[in-house]
Amino acid sequence: MSAICAAPAATCASLHAIRASSQKDGASAAAARRVATPLRARPNVASSRGARLAANVSTPAKKSAASAADIDWDALGFGLTETAFMCRATCDVDGEWTTGQLEPYGDLSLSPAAAVLNYGQGIFEGMKAYRTVDGAVAVFRPDQNAKRFAEGAGRMSMPPVPEDVFVDAVKKTISANRDFIPPEGKGSLYLRPLLIGTGPILGLGPAPSYDFLVYCSPVASYFKGGQLTPIDLVVEETYHRAAPGGTGSTKCVGNYSPVLKVQLKAKKEGFSDVIYLDAVNNKYIEEVSSCNFFAVKGKTIATPALGGSILPGITRKSVIELAKKKGYVVEERNVSVEEVLDADECFCTGTAVVVVPVGSVTHRGEKKVFKGGKVGEVGQSLYDELTGIQAGKLEAPEGWLVNVPEGFHDAK
Repeated sequence: MSAICAAPAATCASLHAIRASSQKDGASAAAARRVATPLRARPNVASSRGARLAANVSTPAKKSAASAADIDWDALGFGLTETAFMCRATCDVDGEWTTGQLEPYGDLSLSPAAAVLNYGQGIFEGMKAYRTVDGAVAVFRPDQNAKRFAEGAGRMSMPPVPEDVFVDAVKKTISANRDFIPPEGKGSLYLRPLLIGTGPILGLGPAPSYDFLVYCSPVASYFKGGQLTPIDLVVEETYHRAAPGGTGSTKCVGNYSPVLKVQLKAKKEGFSDVIYLDAVNNKYIEEVSSCNFFAVKGKTIATPALGGSILPGITRKSVIELAKKKGYVVEERNVSVEEVLDADECFCTGTAVVVVPVGSVTHRGEKKVFKGGKVGEVGQSLYDELTGIQAGKLEAPEGWLVNVPEGFHDAK
């Protein structure tokens, strides 16, 4: 069974025409097809569990530092712990997506001419699955990630992964790695969907083929010190994360390495992370390196408006909805550095960080401390409600928690 990619036929045809024009060596369509599968061939994994899954593949699963049974959940941080399986689907030159198939977690083999390596044609997502208080396993708002993933694919000239293919692959990955999901209250299973141009190409143009992969890792707190430990931020005025008309609103692979230069310098100086300003006025805050920013003044919560240079975070969207229900006035608009320094409290949101309080912001050597460097009431309240929903302790709005039945991958 195959699913057709969401790109219209005309779009797929135009992409094909661009690819053809970029092939300066005049290779025929048949020759192009022969090189359009850069990943090492692997047999599809039959839908089965545990040892039966491993028995049906020629390459054994790469062993992690510890099996799921040996993981010390209390010592878990935010690092890669290799799990047993990942899920992969492919799209050929005609734009037809296969359904995702499970295979052992392992290295990829691809051409040095792969578009993702040469031209950065790739996007990713971050999302989480949780064990709930009633013993179930659920993934948080996967439809929203699927929507953002499709929008990002369009921006990077890649055929979007249909929502049903995306969600199915995510749920299969969760189901096959169920033993690696931390106990309730100890962390979550972080999922990393990837869409990369794996087909080889020399001239600048869209890749002739694509791979969609989902892998995962058990994680706990993103920042050192544990969840809800206030972080210290510094305002950056020289380097910018994104510019109008660029790819700031897309989780593309090229957006993140450029922030490391500034981030690593800030960490050496004792800060947790960096606040970036807009590239036009160098006055209004946009994002922290990997999360959205909020400033609180009385009953008003302000956050930078989405305008093409700010990532539309799923956690950001969820927190805005929860805050409005709590009676706060939420304003999405330009937020100046001066307004941040005058705020009652500030916090950041993101899939990895959840809701994290800002202990201080330093601007031009002047440090503003919020709430005595402790957790603010608004951030604490929103964190409690969001994590309560994710853990199944509080009623979730419709569609926020999607159950992943045990053995889901067996039935596929």
